[in-house]
Amino acid sequence: MMLNNYDLSPIIKKIQAADSIILSTHKQCDGDGLGAALGLYHALKKINKKVRVMLVDEPADKYHFFFKKKDLDIFESPHEPIEQTDLTLIFDTNDRRLIEPLYSQLEEKCSEILFVDHHPVLKEGPLPPDGSFIDVRAASTGELSYFIIKGLDIELDKKIARCLYASIAFDTQIFKYVKNLPNSMLIAADLLKHEAAPEDIHQNLFASYSKNKLHFLGAVLGSVEYFNNDQISILIIPKSVADKFQLSGDDTRDVIDMLMNVKTVEVAAFLRETDKNSYKLSLRSKGRLPILNIAESFGGGGHLYAAGASIQGNVTEIKSDIVKVFNSHIEDDIKSNS
Repeated sequence: MMLNNYDLSPIIKKIQAADSIILSTHKQCDGDGLGAALGLYHALKKINKKVRVMLVDEPADKYHFFFKKKDLDIFESPHEPIEQTDLTLIFDTNDRRLIEPLYSQLEEKCSEILFVDHHPVLKEGPLPPDGSFIDVRAASTGELSYFIIKGLDIELDKKIARCLYASIAFDTQIFKYVKNLPNSMLIAADLLKHEAAPEDIHQNLFASYSKNKLHFLGAVLGSVEYFNNDQISILIIPKSVADKFQLSGDDTRDVIDMLMNVKTVEVAAFLRETDKNSYKLSLRSKGRLPILNIAESFGGGGHLYAAGASIQGNVTEIKSDIVKVFNSHIEDDIKSNS
């Protein structure tokens, strides 16, 4: 039995009323937002909507297995101009800053822009437009895209199923994080009626390392630092190291998840240098200690137990601040449970 408690009818009605639609997701997109947008794209093509997928920047190579170049436009590359459009739906974020500079263009050309997301709305930051659909119970935005397609009464097919399955498998890490709801698995079961090779999707998303990445991991994992009886782990990667192995930000993104595999670790931080004194911060928690507020304090966002931010400053001072905040969280947790 499908447990769908989402009222997506307002979004569905907007889609039905629109003649032209743009679908997008955040910059440096991941499998969730990209798969959700492309799944809906293929569905809307089946009912003859004028629809296009417009991304801020080029997706990472590992996602190329579930789309063709003709399926999407890249704003930062040569592309057809954005025409007057009735509706834009943006998946997997509710922060317009993560769609710039595309978002400003969309504001000029689109009658309405709405977010479809499962991240908490930031306490400090731009609010999503009225009419956006945001529900943190969803384990992925692919899940929400699936229910939109079902609400539009569009039949699934192989193209739609592959995109949605990739979205859900990516954000749940092959059903490791399903938010205690059966939706992800029940949807997957339905999608697998049309997708005959889920192992191929798993392989592309999680087991497609280059030789350079393996060498990179060997070079950096020995630099992990531990604090507070090994409950805290922190890894800092200088830009020169990633450049040496010719790796993009997406190639290094999953390192934070490896830090969480240590049995004693409760919270982890991964700092990847993007420029001098500029860092991409990723934070993770095993679920005992919320870390979203930490990310927000650095001007970022995300989920309650998986979040991040872009920060600037002296990395030694940043690391010290993170350790202090993590220690404070652990102390508060001990007091509340004593």
